[in-house]
Amino acid sequence: MTPLPSDTRLPLLAAAMAAFLCVLWGANTVAIKFSLSGLGPFTAAGVRFALSTLILGAWALISGRPLRPAPGHLRPLLINSLLFTLQLALVYVGFTLTQASRGALLTNLQPFFLLFLAHFFLAGDRITWLKLIGLILGFSGAACVFLDRPGGGERFMAGDFLLLVSTFIWACSAAYTKHLVRRISSVQIVFYQLLFSIPLFALGAPVWDSPMVTEITAGIVAAILFQGVLTTAFAFVAWTRLMHTYGAVALHSFVFLIPVSGVLLAGLLLDEPIGIMILLALVLIVAGIFTVQLGQHREVAGLMPRRGS
Repeated sequence: MTPLPSDTRLPLLAAAMAAFLCVLWGANTVAIKFSLSGLGPFTAAGVRFALSTLILGAWALISGRPLRPAPGHLRPLLINSLLFTLQLALVYVGFTLTQASRGALLTNLQPFFLLFLAHFFLAGDRITWLKLIGLILGFSGAACVFLDRPGGGERFMAGDFLLLVSTFIWACSAAYTKHLVRRISSVQIVFYQLLFSIPLFALGAPVWDSPMVTEITAGIVAAILFQGVLTTAFAFVAWTRLMHTYGAVALHSFVFLIPVSGVLLAGLLLDEPIGIMILLALVLIVAGIFTVQLGQHREVAGLMPRRGS
């Protein structure tokens, strides 16, 4: 039997890369918000994912990874892409109505939604007491976001709600992906969810974006490149390689950096006010992530064979 990847220790370089990728994903909320200062939400999403599809497709061809789906795989890939497109459409529209710091917190509720869904729909994934405590902490953080009502409260409420719905759809998509990855490669799953989303965003842009483009600056171009090249294509390739080498549990120990970097960078780069309730939400969500991860570590430790067995 092939040994499982280690889920306990990471070399320093691998740990630094995992932390860097999580910081990139946290910064992505800031990049999305910044790109929307000159592009409509559907336009920005379409350009980002077209760029990501080209890069990911080129990498797959160069590395010899097959992109042609096997018979019977096209339909589930299309369903997965429709979930992805709906989720990202809500994300981009939501970010036009709320702040990046709030979005960084709400979108990082995905592991908690996924944990809840997995308990009912995925065999072997059950909510333990530790995971339940993590769920309570995470959703308490979400409550703090909704209770924080600075100026423009009604507008923020609409944007926050759209992001919360998008995060739930993301969790549904992730649960579906867990089912797909048993028979379809992760490269094909990501490639086709990006590819099939492009025409949908391209059709939606002239209808829903008004206007599609207001201005193009070096900063907006950099924000699109950051999203398309770094946080989608590069991050997927790098994270996948780390997962195959070291396992999921060890890497997921770093995911707390995503909301932390998202909130801090929103304050530093976008001058968003970070109030007491937002900081409390950040603490609760990070504590929830740590608690859930502790529960998952204990489950993995319990499944690992003892020495000499």
